[in-house]
Amino acid sequence: MTHAWHAGRRQWLVRAAALGLAGWMGAVSAQSAAGRGDGAIRLALIETLSGPFGNTGEAVFRNLVWAAERVNARGGIEVAPGVRRPLQIVRYDSKGQPQEALSALQAALDDGITLIAQGNSSAVAAALIEAINRHNEREPQRQVLFLNYSAVDPILTNERCSYWHFRFDAHADMRMAALMSVLKTDAEVRSVYLIGQDYSFGRAVLREARRQLGLQRPDVRIVGEELHPMARIKDFLPYVTKIKASGAQAVITGNWGNDLTLLVRAAREGGYDGKFYTFYGNALGAPAAIGEAGIGKVIAVADWFPNAPGAESRRFYEAFRQRFPNPADDYVHMRMQLMVEALAQAIEAAARVERSRDGMAVLPGAASIARALEQADVTLAGQRLRMRAADHQAQQPLMVAVMDRQGAPGVPFDVEGSGYGFRVLQQLDAAAAEQPHTCRMARP
Repeated sequence: MTHAWHAGRRQWLVRAAALGLAGWMGAVSAQSAAGRGDGAIRLALIETLSGPFGNTGEAVFRNLVWAAERVNARGGIEVAPGVRRPLQIVRYDSKGQPQEALSALQAALDDGITLIAQGNSSAVAAALIEAINRHNEREPQRQVLFLNYSAVDPILTNERCSYWHFRFDAHADMRMAALMSVLKTDAEVRSVYLIGQDYSFGRAVLREARRQLGLQRPDVRIVGEELHPMARIKDFLPYVTKIKASGAQAVITGNWGNDLTLLVRAAREGGYDGKFYTFYGNALGAPAAIGEAGIGKVIAVADWFPNAPGAESRRFYEAFRQRFPNPADDYVHMRMQLMVEALAQAIEAAARVERSRDGMAVLPGAASIARALEQADVTLAGQRLRMRAADHQAQQPLMVAVMDRQGAPGVPFDVEGSGYGFRVLQQLDAAAAEQPHTCRMARP
């Protein structure tokens, strides 16, 4: 192997060490498995692992490592009676760019991996779906399955739905409807400013905000609307100045990662005292960035929050904090844990079907796993997720929560050691969160 390979591996091991000994061992095994057919079932994570949004990809990696550890602690995934195989996560850096993600997809294919996970960026997800569709048509003996945990542009399970793509996050319209369930009763808000990242997801959020405001709060005026370049703005103060000048009593944004953190920090520094209705304001630096000014004013929607009611939920979060005790490593995603559980369930179900047909213990192909994944129904820590076969959009409860001090009623846990957490205001069951679709699924 080349000197460059060894140097790159040493760099990776230094990063992996921060995950703790158990995670280090699992991650090292996952990374080295890319070049060895050692019997593991490998899931390729194609994600932004460097640059200004690198922290979002690292948060995903921690979640998937933890989920894989849970699967492996019970012996792995059963592919035949008495035969179980471990699940391993292999990292590929997309740098947040569609072209880099396509190169990473090819690298994963070259390594023999046909299970792909990605989520941070709907633009990247759209490029991967298109490439995987072409690949699977061209190479039916080596088909690929795409698990999406965060790319929430609604079009991905509507007009561009694909048999090979499964989304485990609530899409933007579902999230917006959940936010509106709180905003429609917020009498303090009579005017709003819409701001988002200038790409497919950001545009979808603003479009749906306009539509749902018209339905739920026609009395609320939209006093400003702005799209900004993604991951390029270092100083959001000029945007905050415009928001203040508009007289908006609230901001609605789908911003995520550094674009959200810098926006809320600029709002604090610029003296904006309105509310923020957000998709992702509950972590990755946002609560610490806005501080006391966010109490009662930063509202977020998610499939789950650390302060979700119930003993099962509390034990789940405490287990994550024990596994990753560094406050900077916070931001656990329930849906990612459920996604991995659903994948394990689907592989086992597909393997049973193939054994009954062929009488052999083989790892099922992507088409067989997809057929089983369409029936996925998994529960963890009291949170249930089921897959809707018609469009491959996961159905699950959603929650809306507001920022408060740790220790306040309903806020036993803070976020990232900031001293601030999120108190659940509203819980929508899966039926209430469900939205219609326009998918016309083409099945092999």
